[in-house]
Amino acid sequence: MSSTFFGLTIAASGLNTSQAQINTTANNISNVNTNGYSRQVVNTVASSALRVYQSYGTTGTGVEAKSVTQHRDLYYDEKYWNNQAALGYYEKKQYYMNQIEDYYNENSSNTGFTTIYTKMFNAMSTMQGSPGDDTVRKQFISNAKQLTEYFNQLSTKLKDLQNSINDEIKTAVDDINAISEKVAVLTKQINVIEQGGGHANELRDQRALLIDELGEICDVSVKETEVRNSNDPDMNTGATYYMVYINGQQLVDTYEYNTLAVVSRATEQMYNQSDIDGLYDIVWAKDGDKFNAVPSSSGGHLKSMFEVRDGNNNENMHGTVSDADEKHITIKDISIKDLNEFNMPSKGQITTNNIHYTYDGFSFNTNAKGEVESVTFNLINPIGKDAAKALVDKTFQVGDDVDYMGIPYYQNQMNLFLRNFCEKFNKIEESGVDLNGDDMGAFFIAKDLVDSHIEYQMVDPLTVEDPADPDSKIGVTLNSDSKTYYLLTADTVSIAKKTDKDARIFATTTKENYSSGVDAADLIVELQKLQRKETLFRGGGGDAFLQCIYADVTIDAQECKIFSENFTNIQKSISEQRMSVAGVDEDEEALDLIKFQNAYNLASKCISVFSEIYDRLILNTGV
Repeated sequence: MSSTFFGLTIAASGLNTSQAQINTTANNISNVNTNGYSRQVVNTVASSALRVYQSYGTTGTGVEAKSVTQHRDLYYDEKYWNNQAALGYYEKKQYYMNQIEDYYNENSSNTGFTTIYTKMFNAMSTMQGSPGDDTVRKQFISNAKQLTEYFNQLSTKLKDLQNSINDEIKTAVDDINAISEKVAVLTKQINVIEQGGGHANELRDQRALLIDELGEICDVSVKETEVRNSNDPDMNTGATYYMVYINGQQLVDTYEYNTLAVVSRATEQMYNQSDIDGLYDIVWAKDGDKFNAVPSSSGGHLKSMFEVRDGNNNENMHGTVSDADEKHITIKDISIKDLNEFNMPSKGQITTNNIHYTYDGFSFNTNAKGEVESVTFNLINPIGKDAAKALVDKTFQVGDDVDYMGIPYYQNQMNLFLRNFCEKFNKIEESGVDLNGDDMGAFFIAKDLVDSHIEYQMVDPLTVEDPADPDSKIGVTLNSDSKTYYLLTADTVSIAKKTDKDARIFATTTKENYSSGVDAADLIVELQKLQRKETLFRGGGGDAFLQCIYADVTIDAQECKIFSENFTNIQKSISEQRMSVAGVDEDEEALDLIKFQNAYNLASKCISVFSEIYDRLILNTGV
């Protein structure tokens, strides 16, 4: 039989539960604008019924507030994290591509390639009418120098951007490490609380918010499983295993976390000819293994930074080993036949089956047509004879494949244009004489980046004559230090100092016409064909250079913009779905507040009624 005062206990349970519900609602309302907060609810159950020896058998004992938990759906969390990685990837890439687009853009405030290139050839046309006029000559040389300075500055801007991205990569790694440590600490705190029977709602919100941040940097996935008692598998201990994976690799294992580190590439580990020194690679701090920063999936900020910083559009050199010894590896069937398209550094790495071989120089063989037939790399670390033999017929690549048109790609495109243009320009000039009657050398040269006083006049591999036939050319062997057009880049291109100082040192005619006393400009006629008639760049004339480059960068920038907008819209949709479960709705909380207040009042009324009953029972009833 139940106690005489049993009704008061039941009413008190309703009062206490309503109080807990009102407090929880007040907490939700207070955190309506708190970032990452999940709506909390009081989970109630009917208290266990009490058996009584009456005809009805049992009687209810009131209500019990079992727990206060958060409303959160892991399904929407995972969708949000996946979308964040894609959105972060395209947003960050769009940011960089817009900068590159601005570098090439021409407007009223930014004098670009087309304007400078046209001015140079206009000055050349003027010089054709007055080839002996020093003033006209100086104007042309000044415009030509402006063209080289344009490429020098553009290359510098791209290198500065590459350096900026490199610094951002280190910052991203620091952020990942900080997040992984916080997640591990929070997981321990959560397990301590929940093993004691509580629910660490606020701590779980903090941890989920960290995963949101991590999802913008890289691909992230989370796996949480319950810890079971080994002696009683059906027993729930309250603790959980919490694993976090980035780019498919484990970052956090419950209370343990791995850290990443950045290591600078040595000069001998550069991927592309125009790369800056000290580019970072990411490794796991515990063992030095390389971290995959460019996964095949969406990737987040980190992937976009690596692609823009290192992207060479898969145009690095590939080939098959034809011969190898302890100190050299020779590859044939190479993917790049034109010396002017060489984009590999003079010191770098060649790779096969993820095995790296570092070289500090190379030599190449050309055929009679000037095509490169094979390249021999000088290894820094000698290999064994048996290992060298095993390399024959294996496929090699120089540097790393990054399938995106990033900064190295645009540097290589500028180098290709300049080498083709300067080579043909110099060939015409070198066939003539200056106003002093002296043989003309190269007009465009490559300056030494360490000592600007040193300049290199390029040589053509086809200038070597066949001893048996002086009118024909033979293939030659040259190395990376040879003064070929490989040394001429957007960084190094300039005009010969002697011509810059003395405008008379510029050829407008051949020796034959000069000897006859004719003030001729026959070389100017040939030079003017370079403006648009000669094939210089990607099947078109020199004037098409900017159109090709600008088309590349604008297409990529536009693609990034479109995908950014698409994933932003998807983010809004997922966020709405996510917030419909986890978010705090002010109107809904206001209704709950009224509902719980009424329940509290009714429970209070019950206590008041029972108070009157007990008062009647105790004071007015007796024997």
